[in-house]
Amino acid sequence: MVPHRNCLLVLLVSLYLLSTSHGFLQNTKSNGDGAQQQAKIHVRSDLVLLSVTVRDGNGNLVSGLKQGDFHVFDDEVEQRITAFTDEGLPISLVILVDSDTKWTEGTPMAKSLGAIAGALSVGDEAMVCHYDMLFYPGAKFTSVSDNLIDELRATQATVAPPPPYIPEPLITDPKSTSGPPPLGAPTYAGARTTKAMDYALFSAVELLQGRGSDRRKIILIVSDGRNEPKLNHHTHDEVVELLLGHNISVYSLAIGADGPKRRFSMLADYATSTGGDIVYAKMSSTMENLYSKIAAEARHDYTIAYVPRGHLKDSNFHAVRVTATSGLRASTRRGYFTNDPQARGH
Repeated sequence: MVPHRNCLLVLLVSLYLLSTSHGFLQNTKSNGDGAQQQAKIHVRSDLVLLSVTVRDGNGNLVSGLKQGDFHVFDDEVEQRITAFTDEGLPISLVILVDSDTKWTEGTPMAKSLGAIAGALSVGDEAMVCHYDMLFYPGAKFTSVSDNLIDELRATQATVAPPPPYIPEPLITDPKSTSGPPPLGAPTYAGARTTKAMDYALFSAVELLQGRGSDRRKIILIVSDGRNEPKLNHHTHDEVVELLLGHNISVYSLAIGADGPKRRFSMLADYATSTGGDIVYAKMSSTMENLYSKIAAEARHDYTIAYVPRGHLKDSNFHAVRVTATSGLRASTRRGYFTNDPQARGH
């Protein structure tokens, strides 16, 4: 890593940790002769931090962009970028697995989970959790070099759905007038969803709140998208607000489909609202490949910081939009709330 990038990354991390309204940091930069230049940088705790992903017209991730390639708008007022880096932060990840799935969808999903460890780097950390109508947190955050693989294997066994029940046919003599009558084919009226996805995501946010501010905070939810609102203690909108308030991105792996379906609309909204992404898969081999894709995208982010100027000061929510140089598409969280000390992503 080149020296000036390292210093800028340290600066961005320090901005997260500021608790006072004003402060000064020393930024060390190397000049052409190798000498060190000291520059005092005035920073403020009302800084807004954004993780930004950029893609080209074919959907490929784009690297190598400079600060001047971006424009940031807060309530549609263009802002001056205070700090910028293209160096990825280490990831703090909650792996949130749906443990109440159908056989055809849940079996390939369970088989694929071990591949998540291969998508992470040594500096990353993860906690493996699962949910149905309740939330089941993992023991602790752990790394690939520790026992993450063992935890993923244990979760595979926990979330794997049982095989479907097929009743044995009852054979009787159709000419007999004694004994029980022949059984007709079984019919199933269907069952109401008994899963609380919103509550599970809310609980995952609480686990990430205490992680280091020098880390990229992400929830990877692997789910069939089904959710019962009556079982949730928090609404979808409340959970989105909490995610935005703590600058946590949601990446969704929608199982049981090769493309968007109506039942995945909630997963899609969580992803797009927080600057994450949603992908779809049916087969375990496809899911394994997508874990690496999701990790690469999360690690490929640019970090942009700015102090809001000229936006709607009386508004609790501030919409954020980022544009990149012509022909590229930039995505980030949709905004932030100002009624929470964590609202700007500190």
